[in-house]
Order: sequence, then structure tokens, then C-alpha cells
Amino acid sequence: MLSFGTRPADCLAAADRLAAMGLSTTVADARFSKPLDTLLIDQLARHHDALVTAKDGSIGRFGSLVLHHLARSAQLDRGLTIRTPTLPDVFIDHDKPERMYESAGLDAAGIVVRAATEALGITLSEPGSVLQLRY
Repeated sequence: MLSFGTRPADCLAAADRLAAMGLSTTVADARFSKPLDTLLIDQLARHHDALVTAKDGSIGRFGSLVLHHLARSAQLDRGLTIRTPTLPDVFIDHDKPERMYESAGLDAAGIVVRAATEALGITLSEPGSVLQLRY
């Protein structure tokens, strides 16, 4: 997971949940988006099958920069799977940030269920149940 902005705590919590499922996870803090830390992204891409970016932003921002770099450097050609969850491109009713992140899938549970397990081809049949692999 490559976190940017306010998402590191949820990424670490997501990593704990994935570890409880027997999945090893790396969490990295991107620290800044410009200039993009391409060395960090390249290292993550080389050593992992999937990459999830986590940023509390809209479509066309941090995740898009990462995706563009991976495409331009042909790292997607080897089968790297990437998910770039973002806030939805709709008007959002104002609420507590935690609830807004939850509804967008940018909280720990959303990162696990909607991004990480999907990127790995894992189906969670029911919360807390045994993992079913889809390969």
C-alpha cells in the first residue's frame, strides 16, 4: 500500500487486517506527490504483485500520477495489479471525515475489502470467513 496524506493510519490498520488473513503487506508513506517518488514506486512494484494507493482525494490526482508512472515505465506489462481508490466523483453530503472515508471505501475496512483483496483476486464470502481465492 502506498499512502499519501491522511491515510497512513487506515493503511496500517488495513495491513493488520490483511495479516490476520495471512497476507503480508507493505505500507509505505509517499510523503509528497510532486515530484513523485518514482524510486519508491518502482521498488514497491518490483517486489509486490499488487499495489494500492490510498489518498483522500478525487479521481485524477495521486493515484493517477502513480498509475501514469507505472504505465509509462512498462511496469504494468508484467502483470502488476493496481487499485487507486478515491473519493467518488459526485456531490457528497458533508459528514464526519470518518464516515465520508467509510462511504468512499478509504477507511481500513474499505481498503481491505474493496481494494487489496480485489487486487489480489480474493473473494471474502462473509466477514470473518475463510478466504476464497479466484485465480
